[in-house]
Amino acid sequence: MQKDSLSLINKNAVKMFLLDLQKRICCVLEKEDGGAVFKEDVWLREGGGGGSTCVLTGGAVFEQAGVNFSHVFGDKMPASATANRSELAGRRFEAMGVSLVVHPLNPHVPTSHANVRFFIAEKEGEAPIWWFGGGFDLTPFYPLEEDCQHWHDTAKSLCAPFGDKVYSEHKEGCDRYFFLPHRNESRGVGGLFFDDLNEWGFDLSFSYIKAVGNGFVDAYLPIVKRRKKSPYTENERQFQLYRRGRYVEFNLVHDRGTLFGLQSGGRTESILMSMPPLVKWEYSFIPEPGSKEEMLYKHFLKPRNW
Repeated sequence: MQKDSLSLINKNAVKMFLLDLQKRICCVLEKEDGGAVFKEDVWLREGGGGGSTCVLTGGAVFEQAGVNFSHVFGDKMPASATANRSELAGRRFEAMGVSLVVHPLNPHVPTSHANVRFFIAEKEGEAPIWWFGGGFDLTPFYPLEEDCQHWHDTAKSLCAPFGDKVYSEHKEGCDRYFFLPHRNESRGVGGLFFDDLNEWGFDLSFSYIKAVGNGFVDAYLPIVKRRKKSPYTENERQFQLYRRGRYVEFNLVHDRGTLFGLQSGGRTESILMSMPPLVKWEYSFIPEPGSKEEMLYKHFLKPRNW
């Protein structure tokens, strides 16, 4: 765990980047939708801090999209953050980040998620402990090879300046994290996921966070443009709603960000803005042999090299 002088850590620069990232992503998604607009909900946290939740609903392309900025602080780290980090006990903390989830209307446009965040824990007379985390992942319902390849190629390109092994390590981290053990399946086709990033020092780590945050639009928007007008059937729409259930299961059962937000006294509406507007569960669903639905399970919902 990196312990640098506070003078080397520019918390304000991180906050300004995150606020600008939120604004830019909202503008891009609004333009692509062509109809609906984001509504901003500014909130304060009783324990310290607050944020801004921007939500678009009922769009022509995006059934619901949420882009959340939060900056919270307090005198005691939540249990989810200190469970494996005893050195954080008794420290003040600050946590800031942007988290977004996009649920398109068309089943041929994948759901997508991205997050970039910064944590710092301080104690008088001791060096601060800090780290970055984040990534992005793609959850298609009717995936096409070219879309998934583009997604991962974009991830590879943004990782390349930071080291030969960064993409492979953070891709593997995503495969491990976005996995539903109770279903024995991946949530989607992966992407990047990392936490506790500090060994590069503050400046380089911050540069990587900016590359990941900015890279999300480059990875996702071309897929949306290609698929948003694809014709679809009612059966495909129903399968999309069924698969959204996996998204809900992961976020409520396994996601550490959800747990951190709830344990830290965060705003519940903002924490759960990742939930899809419509979802269904079906008992013991089995896709038909040879169907596109079976193809998803057989060839995409398991870690693979892209």
